[in-house]
Amino acid sequence: MCGIVGYIGNREAYPVIIKGLKRLEYRGYDSAGVVLYDGTGLKLAKTKGKVSDLEEKAAKEISTGGSIGIGHTRWATHGVPNDVNSHPHFSNSGNIAIVHNGIIENYEPLKKELKKRGYTFQSDTDTEVLANLIEDVKKKDNLKIGKAVQVALNQVVGAYAIAVFDKEKPDEIVCARLGSPLAIGVGKDEFFVASDASPFIEYTSNAIYLEDEEMAIISLGKPMKIRKIKDDSLVDPYIQELQINLEQIEKGGYDHFMLKEIYEQPNVITDTYRGRLHANEGLIKMAGIEDNLQKFLNAPRILIIACGTSWHAGLVAEYIFEEFARIPVEVEYASEFRYRNPIINENDVVIAISQSGETADTLAAIKLAKEHGAFVFGVCNVVGSSISRETHAGAYTHAGPEIGVASTKAFTTQITVLTLIALRLAQAKGTLSNSMFHRYLQELELIPEKVSEALETNDVAKAIADIYKDAPNCLYLGRGYNFPVALEGALKLKEISYIHAEGYPAAEMKHGPIALIDEQMPVVIIAPRQEHYDKIVSNIQEIKSRSGKIIAIVTRGDVQVKELADHVIEIPETTDALSPLITTIPLQLLSYHIAVMRGCNVDQPRNLAKSVTVE
Repeated sequence: MCGIVGYIGNREAYPVIIKGLKRLEYRGYDSAGVVLYDGTGLKLAKTKGKVSDLEEKAAKEISTGGSIGIGHTRWATHGVPNDVNSHPHFSNSGNIAIVHNGIIENYEPLKKELKKRGYTFQSDTDTEVLANLIEDVKKKDNLKIGKAVQVALNQVVGAYAIAVFDKEKPDEIVCARLGSPLAIGVGKDEFFVASDASPFIEYTSNAIYLEDEEMAIISLGKPMKIRKIKDDSLVDPYIQELQINLEQIEKGGYDHFMLKEIYEQPNVITDTYRGRLHANEGLIKMAGIEDNLQKFLNAPRILIIACGTSWHAGLVAEYIFEEFARIPVEVEYASEFRYRNPIINENDVVIAISQSGETADTLAAIKLAKEHGAFVFGVCNVVGSSISRETHAGAYTHAGPEIGVASTKAFTTQITVLTLIALRLAQAKGTLSNSMFHRYLQELELIPEKVSEALETNDVAKAIADIYKDAPNCLYLGRGYNFPVALEGALKLKEISYIHAEGYPAAEMKHGPIALIDEQMPVVIIAPRQEHYDKIVSNIQEIKSRSGKIIAIVTRGDVQVKELADHVIEIPETTDALSPLITTIPLQLLSYHIAVMRGCNVDQPRNLAKSVTVE
């Protein structure tokens, strides 16, 4: 979950690295560091805090010249966030510098062995152990740095993406990955290294994504060499053309990336179904589904595996698949699925959902499912990501880069893709009437316009936020399709405002949560006028009789709930199955405004990182 940036070329390395680290701060922001080589020696600056703190320290402490360097922004795993534990880390000789994303699981026995050989350690990190292990291998076997990295990594258990620089080989950077992403930007007489492509998109549109257990040696004036870490075999580099641009990763006039991404949802939902949804023709065209249609139709069940917000999207999909296509669905936390002994049959279809395509637990669950012979279909946002390569087939969400740590547009685009899949399967199975199928296609095509209308509730959400910004707790209630939306709404509030919040099925309120309700407890109820409307009204009356404060998300023109609730946010009407795409919008806005009013860092909430690439 840390961010790595490296540069070797003819331009000044420091500005490239600092700008790249700022773009990667969504991956970790508790400390940052940079090491530069200026032809005479290594210049190191690192500090607890953000990249802006690093800039201040570097300006005071080091010369920032040089055309080669590596940098890091950290999400702490081993060792508390402080200056010493910040990356880069040096080997004992001071010749080898390393930045690392991941966890070295066997670092303790390696550290003990290295101590016996006279090595000392300044930090509490597993990364410093790896730096000294590389040095020990290099010195003991008289190896060049590339071979030393390879031999050392074959002794390592865990996950890593690394960039290594050796002062004794000052014209190259060695990179490697296992379980954590690493991209190499290929420019004219220059190379870039980064955890994703965002740090170098303004310099080159060509990138190589290392596969697991691959390493690369990049140097000026020489062809890049990519090898397998295990057997030393050469790999032909596959250069991809990047699909993102600089404008997509800038704020574009918004105060925060999160707000920008909330407001992008009408466009990205359209982008997600463009070319796939043909409402006038009554068609859904998705290559990943058409090429594997029989696998879905013959599946006795569908298993959905995901984490966090993607898991909530999977819960919505469970309702949609079972209602439309009449296929049994189970939704699993990937982190639990991989550590128990799940029953997986070779005819099962497993759908893995991840915004980044790099979620460690989801990747591990995919590998487990494949080992049992299941067909695995990926739903992710990032082109070229690990999940897109590990799965048998899949579909991209086309949400564009999501920089805010709290996921917003990923949720709605994931639901859009999953809805398209469910509708196509229902059409193939004949489980939806032709008229209903066409109705859903037409309504789905209208969703971006209705999301735009829901965004017009921003001022109402802001006013409500001002009233409840100091609440210590909050309950979110929903029924049917909107129960997962209640979970997602509570997660958003927790993530960015640090208010304790819980989501529940509204019917479960009487089985415990009702004991919490008093005049200090705001309760957000998702109450569109749909199938369970009367039941929701009864829940509201139960809360009112106990002096609870009610914030209701209602269909425009609602009268009954409006009379009972303390506050209402009105949204346009849609079908039950598609309502999560709209009801989630005011909940995102409400959380955003509460967090801003509480002075929280909306885009970089404490203790969180965007892409969970470690277990």
